[in-house]
Amino acid sequence: MIEKCRLLSFEQRGDERGHLVVIEGSQDIPFDIKRVFYIYGSDRDVVRGRHANYNSEFILINVSGTSKVKVDDGVNQKIFDLDRPHTGIYLPKLIWKDMYDFSPDSVLLVLSSEHYDDKEYIRNYEDYLKVVRSDGNQKD
Repeated sequence: MIEKCRLLSFEQRGDERGHLVVIEGSQDIPFDIKRVFYIYGSDRDVVRGRHANYNSEFILINVSGTSKVKVDDGVNQKIFDLDRPHTGIYLPKLIWKDMYDFSPDSVLLVLSSEHYDDKEYIRNYEDYLKVVRSDGNQKD
C-alpha cells in the first residue's frame, strides 16, 4: 500500500507579478475536497500527525518553508521532503503519517477527502498495526 503514497506536481501559472497554483478536486487530485487545514508555528523537533485514518485521504503541500513526512503502511516506510509550494504528496486512507522537521517559515497545507470525525482516527500505532494486518479491514 505504501506505493500509493506518491508525490504530485501541480501546474504553476504566473508572470512577473508572481506565481499561482490551482488545485481542483477530482481533477488535479484523486478526490473531492471536503476539508482544508494548515499547520504552522511548529518547531523543527516537533512531530505532528502520529495517526492514520480509516476513511480520509489527504494531500499535503508545504506552501511555505519545508517539512518532511514519514508514511508507514504497517510493513514499509517512506520519507517525503516537502520543499516546493507546487508539489505535494497524496496519502490514501489507512496510512500512518508523521510530519516533522518543520522550517521556521513552514506552512503545511492539508486537503482532505472527508469532514473531521474523531472516530475515524487511529491514534495508537499498535492498534493501527492490528487494523492493517487483519485481512478484512485493509481496503484499497
